[in-house]
Amino acid sequence: MKSRIAIGALLVTAGVSMSSCGGGSGKTIHSATGWEVNSSENGGFEAELNTTQYVLPGMSFIEGGTFVMGRVIDDPMSDNNNLPKRATVASFFMDETEVTNISYREYLYWLDRVYGESYPEVLRNASPDENVWRSRLGFNSPMVETYLRHPGFNYYPVVGVSWKQAMDYCSWRTDRVNEYHLIDRKALKWNPDQYDDDNFNTAAYLEGKYIGEQDNGFKDLRNPDSKDGRAGRMEDGVITPGYRLPTEAEWEYAALGLIGNSIEGNIDNGKYFPRGGIGSSLRGMRSNLTQTAGVFLANFKRGKGDNMGTSGYLNDGAARTSEVKTYPPNDFGLYDMAGNVSEWVLDVYRDNTEGYDDLMPFRGNVFTKMSRDEDGFVPDVDSLGHIPTELESNEELINRRNYTAANNISYKDGDMQSSIYFQKGATQGDAPMYDENASLINDRTRVFKGGSWKDRLYWLTPGTRRFLDENLATDDIGFRCVIDRMGSQAIK
Repeated sequence: MKSRIAIGALLVTAGVSMSSCGGGSGKTIHSATGWEVNSSENGGFEAELNTTQYVLPGMSFIEGGTFVMGRVIDDPMSDNNNLPKRATVASFFMDETEVTNISYREYLYWLDRVYGESYPEVLRNASPDENVWRSRLGFNSPMVETYLRHPGFNYYPVVGVSWKQAMDYCSWRTDRVNEYHLIDRKALKWNPDQYDDDNFNTAAYLEGKYIGEQDNGFKDLRNPDSKDGRAGRMEDGVITPGYRLPTEAEWEYAALGLIGNSIEGNIDNGKYFPRGGIGSSLRGMRSNLTQTAGVFLANFKRGKGDNMGTSGYLNDGAARTSEVKTYPPNDFGLYDMAGNVSEWVLDVYRDNTEGYDDLMPFRGNVFTKMSRDEDGFVPDVDSLGHIPTELESNEELINRRNYTAANNISYKDGDMQSSIYFQKGATQGDAPMYDENASLINDRTRVFKGGSWKDRLYWLTPGTRRFLDENLATDDIGFRCVIDRMGSQAIK
């Protein structure tokens, strides 16, 4: 069985205690009712009492906390788009590296195997734009044919991927990992013959719309005489809530890695760059060790015409991107949070970042739900095996207090109430301030963070931010995934 990382603790959950009756074995009793948990004798209520959260190798645990988000150095670009503010992020898991070419090719292979015959457009839509390497006055043509596919680039970050393509990869990865966990727990059997709508999808499985070939299944305490067992549930602790892109706040917090220079809640020294530990400078991207003094600790552009230094003493060793893990990680164990490629984050871009929540600040919420028929039942999966979703309706939001609209991308910055026309008596319509036909900033514009192989040092500071349309891709933007931490937020 493949190894898994378990971060958490075996806990006796609040409200549940272990008791022993006479000389019999210990029983798990729920103190709220006195009824035994995980027993077929009283109806079979089940609860997974092991609170450990399993994640596959290759992810680092990022213990959340408070930090100063935003620009902490001079603003030579005069963007004035990220004023410093104190914020808190919850704990999460993050990929140690950017998603690599070999990982993305596995995704493309699966799409071709499952959808290629009936829906070849699915593979086309997911494929990176390899022409991003072309330049009108530079020779990069060999990269077009080789970068994604040649083994020499297997462990280089995938590029040419739009924000939307990155989001689709996260959804696919969620399904494959959940499928693996269910197979690992003998709830499903391996099925390499999935095709079209007959493929494992997490939401469809949980709603009973995908059955697959069940192995032993989970023991069904409600029907103890059944030999078939039951399907997995979220309550079993096997299903992961999902991979996704990090929010801008999460990415910036993880890049700073303040865990390496904090003492009992106090920050010993501020950081300009995602470096820390022995041999690192808090104010630069060069080594402080005697034997490697001055060596670059990231892949970036030192100056005009200097992408990697001189022959015999290359300063970063990469003309373009570099293999992941080429440079030491930051204090969270994350590689290339500065340099190599910039990275997509979840947020919609706005210049003004004031007024966001101070806990998990984020702009881009669009609240959806599973579609249901008039009788309240979830419909069958679509042609790709997914359950259709839709926006929450206005009727459902009438009595809500925490939000009044499903789409909150433009809340207080782009909606009608924030428009100058609203002050003049207009009561409906869209504010023209982010008209997609007149502005580069609109509701499809997404933030990307971190400097890349073609950027100067300034862009390697975690507080800098830039934007691009969610449907576009470049040769210097990649991405990595995160998973929310369930339960305890502490690393200890």
